Amino acid sequence: SLLSGLLESGVDVLDVGMVPTPLLYFALHHFEVDGGIQITGSHNPPEYNGFKVSLGDATIYGKEIQKIREIGESGNFHAGDGEVEASDIIGPYLDYLSDNLQPGELSIKAVVDGGNGMGGLVAPDVFTAMGVEVVKLFCEPDGHFPNHHPDPTVPENLKAAISKVSEVSADLAIAFDGDADRIGVVDREGNIIFGDQLMIIFSRDLLERYPGATIIGEVKCSQVLFDDIEKHGGNPIMWKVGHSLIKSKLKEEKALLAGEMSGHMFFAERYFGYDDAIYAGARLLEILTRKGKSIKELLAGVPQMVSTPEIRLDCPDDKKFQVVEELAREFKKDHQVIDVDGARVLFDGGWGLVRASNTQPVLVFRFEAQEGERLEEIQQIFMRKFEEKMAR
Repeated sequence: SLLSGLLESGVDVLDVGMVPTPLLYFALHHFEVDGGIQITGSHNPPEYNGFKVSLGDATIYGKEIQKIREIGESGNFHAGDGEVEASDIIGPYLDYLSDNLQPGELSIKAVVDGGNGMGGLVAPDVFTAMGVEVVKLFCEPDGHFPNHHPDPTVPENLKAAISKVSEVSADLAIAFDGDADRIGVVDREGNIIFGDQLMIIFSRDLLERYPGATIIGEVKCSQVLFDDIEKHGGNPIMWKVGHSLIKSKLKEEKALLAGEMSGHMFFAERYFGYDDAIYAGARLLEILTRKGKSIKELLAGVPQMVSTPEIRLDCPDDKKFQVVEELAREFKKDHQVIDVDGARVLFDGGWGLVRASNTQPVLVFRFEAQEGERLEEIQQIFMRKFEEKMAR
């Protein structure tokens, strides 16, 4: 339906077939085109699907998406006879990464959990070309996701990868979401390495070559990340949640690296600045093979904090932003509040975050502290104030 609609509107189409979302982004740079559309439900349940739309080489969001809706509702379309051409993008992508990546000599064994999504089509070939011994896990595309849901931020979905790492004595596992723009990592010991921990590894490596580089993390990331970037000579920026917002900020600030807890990683050094989990996995393997250290060794000395996962509480759409504003205003009386996206409230020994979900009638909370007892105290302060607001 999408293809026929584009052709009937006089648009010429290059059909790159069934590929991960990052390869659609790569195609925007590789071919002379005006935009691109990826049909994907990402990590949503199998019955869902959608479009990721790019104009030029930039993903659109917010008001730009509403413009498309308005055009659709108006029924005022161009008419014409476009042409379609099948085009290979996997070959050029593999060639580009082969020229771009600089692995070291160390031999590494990596489990690749494709989650029955698109990552399994391409990632094993990329990593094998780097000299990595790849053990495939669920790399056959299957939109019913028979083995586990393809969301690598959920620990339950990494159980099979953790077991496989132990079974085959691998150095790590790299897992992908459905369309391979988000990464999950498990180390040799079976520990899950979250997005902000990966960012510490990537940031330190980058800052060895580019002292003073600007690096962006989102508001849910650990304070340890921002402190570590600064400690190693970088310029950390805390920004809003959302891959399109992060991508836009990366361009605006001319940052060389950005990342989210969700596993979106954006490299503008030696790459194009979009979120590509396959490339992020390759950069991690590059670091491991060059430095000759395990993930655990690379993160040795990083302060250990205690934190909650995301806590999502129902709050009506017509009330959620107001509640966040009121909480921010109240906390500002006694605390420093970072309000780039919701309210990240700084306490002695920790912080708490509340923000409105961009897509659901939900408020999202996250808490971090140096000790478990302090974590509970901060969480209780937040919940008490939240319940007071909701009771009004």
